Amino acid sequence: MKAENLEGCVMKKVVPSKRRNVFLRLDFAALGEYDQVGRPLRRLVRKGKLIKIGKGLYAKAAQSPFDGSPVPVKGIRALAAEALNRIGVKSGPSRLEKAYNAGKTTQVPSGRVLAVNKRVRRTIGYNGNYVSFERG
Repeated sequence: MKAENLEGCVMKKVVPSKRRNVFLRLDFAALGEYDQVGRPLRRLVRKGKLIKIGKGLYAKAAQSPFDGSPVPVKGIRALAAEALNRIGVKSGPSRLEKAYNAGKTTQVPSGRVLAVNKRVRRTIGYNGNYVSFERG
């Protein structure tokens, strides 16, 4: 397949997906080998249509109204929860979020901590904004 055609095939899988905002590199494995799929994904990241949020994790991007740079269509916490769900890790609210929602504290949690059911060695984030994990 030509590069333009492969890039078009990748975009055809990304654009119509209304419910999915996070894509794994494995989603595009049927289109070609690892390196063949990597090139159009890198090109789409450079064009601002996708954002790389982790190793093998990509998110839909939109243009920022403030400076025109590409930003994800959802917040980093929602993207991280969706990404973890896609790789088979259950996530939920952190203990600080639970305490805040129960009215035990007035300190608002940052929203960048997720409780997970097993060990996660990935970094998920972009542009210096990363999500951390706690055992929940």
